[in-house]
Amino acid sequence: MLIKRVFAAFAALMITLASCSASALSAPARDDIATEKIVFNNPDFIRGMDVSSVLSLESSGVSFKNAEGKTEDIFKLLSDSGVNYIRVRVWNDPYDSEKNGYGGGNSDVAKAARIGRRAAENGMKLLVDFHYSDFWADPSKQKAPKAWEGLSLSEKAVKLSEFTKSSLTEIKNAGADIGMVQIGNETNNGIAGESGFDSMAVLFGAGARAVREFDGSALVALHFTDPENADAMKWIADTLAEKKVDYDVFASSYYPYWHGSLDNLTDVFSYISDTYGKYTMVAETSYAYSLDDFDGHGNTVSRWNNSSGENLLWSFTPQGQANEVESVMKAVNSVGEKGLGVFYWEGAWITVGDVSGLSGDEYNKKLAENKSLWESFGSGWASSFSVEYDPDDAGVYCGGSAVDNQAFFDKNGQALPSLNVFKNVLTGSLCEDVLSGDADGSNEVNINDATLIQLALINRAELGADALLRADVDRDLDVDINDATLIQRYLARYNDGFGINTKR
Repeated sequence: MLIKRVFAAFAALMITLASCSASALSAPARDDIATEKIVFNNPDFIRGMDVSSVLSLESSGVSFKNAEGKTEDIFKLLSDSGVNYIRVRVWNDPYDSEKNGYGGGNSDVAKAARIGRRAAENGMKLLVDFHYSDFWADPSKQKAPKAWEGLSLSEKAVKLSEFTKSSLTEIKNAGADIGMVQIGNETNNGIAGESGFDSMAVLFGAGARAVREFDGSALVALHFTDPENADAMKWIADTLAEKKVDYDVFASSYYPYWHGSLDNLTDVFSYISDTYGKYTMVAETSYAYSLDDFDGHGNTVSRWNNSSGENLLWSFTPQGQANEVESVMKAVNSVGEKGLGVFYWEGAWITVGDVSGLSGDEYNKKLAENKSLWESFGSGWASSFSVEYDPDDAGVYCGGSAVDNQAFFDKNGQALPSLNVFKNVLTGSLCEDVLSGDADGSNEVNINDATLIQLALINRAELGADALLRADVDRDLDVDINDATLIQRYLARYNDGFGINTKR
């Protein structure tokens, strides 16, 4: 009966709104989001972020701003917001024969060294993520670097070891504080052109020995993905033990639109930590704060793609983005002391030029400007020059950022309130005087609150400053139809109303 009443009221108000032009109301600004305190079992729990493309973005004219709109160095912004570890990918030679970059940040050793130095200057440690490829490596492709093509397995192991040590030395000499080294990226099906765990174990071992020789205190991580297939992940851990592969950290990607439930993630990690004594860690996660596209290049998560499913438990808002990060941290923390941490993937990969709201010639002009920057500085996920190395994927689908709506900065580079989740999980940020969703101030959330918001949007009611603060349930600094809808979905017991009816 409750669900029927909620949707009956919703339908009636939609009829009213259909004949009106409802605009958003400005909500009072605030510096944080609703976050629960997490008591971490590991005192060194990693609250990390991958920002591998940031130098290319800066070269393309992107700047980053704090919550007040003041331009600041992004590494200071991240550190001040509670990030304590930076992850950076390394490709061997991401350039074509004419030295044009493949894109994706043109993430070579020199750029990793610069990123590592800036991270250390702001008190953050560095995870070096070796792909052992000249461009993207993932379960569908693990192509050897151009310079290693045709080498035998033993020859490749020597090259991998030499490249690992020389790269780490260059990065350290630049001033980086290297705390962890990742041997391969999402290596379920191969590494550096080799497949099968007999061959993969040889290369894992070569990388691990290189790290141990470089710095015995640095952690060695192996990175896999698809944790929703729990049996396969456990088999990988079993096989690594059988092959006597040396490593410290079993890392996995976790994207909620692909990778199953958080309970399953905890179960997989607990098995690995309990059985083999390894640290476990999420090396990549992310969540959209909006379903809009800002740069003219399609996004991984959009209204038509990866935006629904039983494991998408949060709204696509800054608050929902923070909920995802907090929840993934809780899932890893539930493993116990061996739950090492979470890295958010490319949390600063915003657009280099905003095309939203443009059309016709204006849109085409701005998109052309963006493409020129992507090509010149590698600030898109792939440039046309990558066709030389990856003709079937990157060379065909080259373009801009596919995750600009999953960053912690808006399309203008200003920090979103969700960025503070990295520090707020240490203390919590639930204030006692604001009940999320209680637009009418009755101290409970019900259909009247959704109705009041909708009436205010068509100028049939007014919301004062306090009411606007309570009504902005998605914490995007606007009170609009989305807030009313989230309240209705909460009342209908949908999960994406998380945070409503809690004090903050």
